[in-house]
Amino acid sequence: MRCRGDTAIRRYGDTAISTYPACSGLGPDDEKAGKRSVTGHSRIRNSLLARRIVTAEEAAAMIPADANIGMSGFTGAGYPKAVPGALARRIAAADAAGEPMRVSVWTGASTAPELDGVLAATDGIDLRLPYQSDPVTREKINSGRMEYIDLHLSHVAQSVWQGFLGPLDVAVVEVSAITEDGHLVPSSSVGNNKTWIDQADKVILEVNSWQAEELMGMHDVYYGTALPPRRRPIAVTGPGDRIGVPYLRCPAEKVIAVVETHAPDRNTPFKSPDEISRRIAGHVLDFLVNEVKQGRLPESLLPLQSGVGNVANAVLAGLEEWPADGLTAYTEVIQDGMLQLIDSGKLDVVSATAFSLSSETVEKFNARAGEYRDRIVLRPQEISNHPEVVRRLGCLAMNGMIEADIYGNINSTHIMGSRVQNGIGGSGDFARNGLISFFLSPSEAKGGAISAIVPMVSHVDHTEHDVDVIVTEQGLADLRGLSPKQRARQIIDKCAHPDFRPALEEYYQRALHSSHGLHTPHMLDQALSWHVRYLASGSMQGD
Repeated sequence: MRCRGDTAIRRYGDTAISTYPACSGLGPDDEKAGKRSVTGHSRIRNSLLARRIVTAEEAAAMIPADANIGMSGFTGAGYPKAVPGALARRIAAADAAGEPMRVSVWTGASTAPELDGVLAATDGIDLRLPYQSDPVTREKINSGRMEYIDLHLSHVAQSVWQGFLGPLDVAVVEVSAITEDGHLVPSSSVGNNKTWIDQADKVILEVNSWQAEELMGMHDVYYGTALPPRRRPIAVTGPGDRIGVPYLRCPAEKVIAVVETHAPDRNTPFKSPDEISRRIAGHVLDFLVNEVKQGRLPESLLPLQSGVGNVANAVLAGLEEWPADGLTAYTEVIQDGMLQLIDSGKLDVVSATAFSLSSETVEKFNARAGEYRDRIVLRPQEISNHPEVVRRLGCLAMNGMIEADIYGNINSTHIMGSRVQNGIGGSGDFARNGLISFFLSPSEAKGGAISAIVPMVSHVDHTEHDVDVIVTEQGLADLRGLSPKQRARQIIDKCAHPDFRPALEEYYQRALHSSHGLHTPHMLDQALSWHVRYLASGSMQGD
């Protein structure tokens, strides 16, 4: 439906950015009473939007070629389940007819095979941002058939509002319900959905009745953000603070289609912590105990931030034995371990932007969502990852890495320097601004062929200046207050695997005697030789 008439000002907080055509009601198709009816559940309670129910194929047909599409979804939660697949089929048909069609896809973070996978398989994505974890998408990026922009997650919304990424043509957003007055109840993630809806010329909604109805009231969508020079302080002083409204706003005239679905999120299976994960977690917990003893942390700690994965869940599992209650979390993603801490009474409140739960845990959550509602706050990712708030709260930031070098620089995104794995995600938002920044990893990979501690990282995501603590199953290196050479001593001695420690020691000693400068000693002709050796022979270990 194309709108005519006056122009309305679209705003980001108090800042006028651009305009969109104003509409005042039903389009021609909507006037046909009974064209569509609400089916099944009563999740679509607004009579105007109920008249716009269509099939996924009909909705996909409304997306123009070469469109920039903002899709919901964050770590496999709250992504559209039907329209992406229909769009992929449309793209495949267009290619078969000799009329290639491509789109750019923007999301909150990673999604699922039903979105990234099906679209990537058709070579239908021209550009992807800001984070992905799909194997088909990854292959297309690394083979040069898909462009990829890897952004800090807190930066995405403002980049869109500033126009750096071009116009947003269509938003495709999953919600759990539409209220009588047209408010949109978010589903299991919020991500960038507020920005997508505000900025898009047209909006397609998927209303997923699989999501728990009791999600209503769990979200806190803040509409007070603005671009400089009109920014104001973000008034979050504790993880449980609510500063917005529990729904998304969208002018009815922007909604061109509503699609009903009943489909689960991509539930992430988590393995029980293995011995390596438990040892890493043990080092972290011992460190936190000592920080409390030294008076640098309160007994209830400070808000936790935890990346996704089995090591992170092992740390959370260890906190069930923490001697004090009253723990809190201000993070991106709620995993199984955080729900378990809530159930055990250890964790009072957690703020995030999405869930990432196993199949077993998500069943429990959906059955008890109303019980969790006062303990969980889901926010837009520009707030969940906001540097101002992370700095104010003093988050304890725990994230994974691919490799660290002997001076504390971290590579968290690229294999052998040039093949992207997933992306930086929100780790940089928390690492630079948290009170203590941890990076965690097993000390070796590929059956001992790869060391996670190397002379020089092959790609830098987090400089040594943003890294406080490095942890492997071998031990923990506290880098705070240390010079580069002092950091090297800690990292080699405490974090490197014994199979690689002698070679690291040899490299470091030779660098001390032959480096151009001795502040951060390196032999530039050999600093990346371990990666070169792996690419040539399949192992970083020498003869």
